[in-house]
Amino acid sequence: MLPARGMSVRKMRVCGIHTSWSTIGDGEFFCPACGGDRNYRRRTGRRRLAVLGVPLLPRGLAGPVVECAACHSHFGTDALDHPTTGRFSAMLRDAVHTVALAVLASGGTSSRSVREIAVHTVRAAGLDDCTEDQLTSLIEALAADTGRYVTDAAPYGAALAIELHEALEPLAPHLAPAGRESILLQGARIALADGPYTQAEREVLTTVGAALQLGEDDTIRLMETARTPF
Repeated sequence: MLPARGMSVRKMRVCGIHTSWSTIGDGEFFCPACGGDRNYRRRTGRRRLAVLGVPLLPRGLAGPVVECAACHSHFGTDALDHPTTGRFSAMLRDAVHTVALAVLASGGTSSRSVREIAVHTVRAAGLDDCTEDQLTSLIEALAADTGRYVTDAAPYGAALAIELHEALEPLAPHLAPAGRESILLQGARIALADGPYTQAEREVLTTVGAALQLGEDDTIRLMETARTPF
């Protein structure tokens, strides 16, 4: 038995498939194996039957794959769909900022308590230099942009809905349910800072929930949860 096993091992070493890799691109990505941002090489390969280590007969193409420059693990190209840590942080900041603007635009900026909690929320998301003046100036700019916003009752509502979807939909697949719920709760608490929800605020928060891939029932539940002091 032992000689036969030894012969089998020798045969495996004599013949095998050899892959020659070529790099066709590079960049930075979030490596699932390393658990952090790393450089990568995008590679394609050609397979050949190798005898005694010499590539001979072609056996088709390999890849494309994404190879981590640190651990050298190979992944499918869909690994590039996951944002890097830096990109993810920027997407999250932009999402919270957009939600705060949308809620302010729907409910108005006359209440000091609303402005204060909006600024606190945006700063907590990472925009440390956010001020009340900056937020109100952005709302005024949206209201003045009559060429882009066409709804009479809420002249900037239509475009803000688009902005919400653009900011939240790419982020939602990379957030755990608790993270998506947290963003909606933050918007809801801004809306409640000056009293019960207005109809416009409810519509904005419903749009936020849909863009975050939350069910309608979940959105309603979270809007009620936001009424509880925290």
